[in-house]
Amino acid sequence: MDHSEHVRLHPDELKSSVLEGADIYGADDERIGKVAYMHGAGTPSLVIIDVGNAQIPPKRIAVPMSQLDFMRDEAGRVHALTSWNADQIREMPEHHDI
Repeated sequence: MDHSEHVRLHPDELKSSVLEGADIYGADDERIGKVAYMHGAGTPSLVIIDVGNAQIPPKRIAVPMSQLDFMRDEAGRVHALTSWNADQIREMPEHHDI
């Protein structure tokens, strides 16, 4: 997917009601998962992602919002890019809800 024409979200859009369910794309532009929910007051500090695909076993991870670049595509769908590759995601610790 060519993300060059996609519009970056404004800071006031970085909230659960907008981001939950958004697809996350990794370094190779392959879909790696979806936003499950957010942690934090106001602008959330952590994004909880359900990851998993042919290269990544399913699990839930928690990552800082700053590691994701959220945007809208031409159809208005929200998604995010990250620089992680499959090996890096496999090494991330699993997040467990308390």
